[in-house]
Amino acid sequence: MKKAFITGVTGQDGYYLSKLLLDKGYEVHGTIRRSSSFNTQRIDSLISEHKSSGKFKLYYSDLLDSSSINSLIQKIVPDEVYNLAAQSHVAVSFKNPHFSTSTSTSGSVTLLDAIKNLDANTKYYQASSSEMFGGVGENSLNENSLFIPKSPYAVGKLFAHNMTKVYRESYDIFCVNGILFNHESPLRGETFVTRKISRAVGRIYHDIQKKLTLGNMNAVRDWGFAGDYVEAMWMMLQHDTPDDWVVATGKAYTVKDFAMEAFNVVGLNWEDYIQTDSKYERPNEVHHLLGDPAKANKELGWQAKTSFEELVKMMVDSDLKLAEKEKVLIDNKLIKPTWDHS
Repeated sequence: MKKAFITGVTGQDGYYLSKLLLDKGYEVHGTIRRSSSFNTQRIDSLISEHKSSGKFKLYYSDLLDSSSINSLIQKIVPDEVYNLAAQSHVAVSFKNPHFSTSTSTSGSVTLLDAIKNLDANTKYYQASSSEMFGGVGENSLNENSLFIPKSPYAVGKLFAHNMTKVYRESYDIFCVNGILFNHESPLRGETFVTRKISRAVGRIYHDIQKKLTLGNMNAVRDWGFAGDYVEAMWMMLQHDTPDDWVVATGKAYTVKDFAMEAFNVVGLNWEDYIQTDSKYERPNEVHHLLGDPAKANKELGWQAKTSFEELVKMMVDSDLKLAEKEKVLIDNKLIKPTWDHS
């Protein structure tokens, strides 16, 4: 039985990757940060499903705690390590640059060094990001495109990306970088623009929110489904040789396109509900990100299965159900509407 070690297991990608690996018969080990409240909502179903088998194990640890990470790696001796942990919200990285960059930089070195010191053929996946490209120009971006990071988040990711290559070339470790473009799902954090839109559509449809305020409506992104993208992560570690791959759909849409499609799902005109405010724009905007997944298509046999329209509908349908439950609780005065209606 193969063993996988996942950092960031409680996140969106952590859920989909854990489910994929468990379905493939892996024993999955994941780290969660200590908190005053439980933060395992996304993976609670996996915890419950695999409680009796013991195939899904969680540990309190932190990428900034090198001693703890080293001990876990030595104890588990995983076949595969997936480093998904990060403070992944770009706008937040401007407000807290030290924490955001430290997680990516120190965390990646801690994991790579632990693998280097391990007497095993452990393979390593680093979650790189399309944000490293900086969105300069409107070209389709591939593995050879120039990196021009424009945020603390992107700078930290680029450090980890390059360090992964250094360890691969210096110590003959099977290390790969997955340069993932934007990938979404109903489990996406509510501060990300796609989920902010789908949540608002659900609440507006059920008459518990009136307006939605967004920033740059003309920003262009290549949006795919997270469930598809974690398959590419796994495929990279099954490849004959370690390398770097772009994972994307090859199609790009504006934030306005996403909003229009989301409101279309419920038959509403987006212009009646959306307003803009410059305070929601980044200090250093990334305008255009379009990925070229040709290498992953050819070498890994991977392709995005979920269309843009299917992705948007999936998210809106999920948030319609969530809003419906909220509406019942509000109408029965069991909760108060405490969210930000912007």
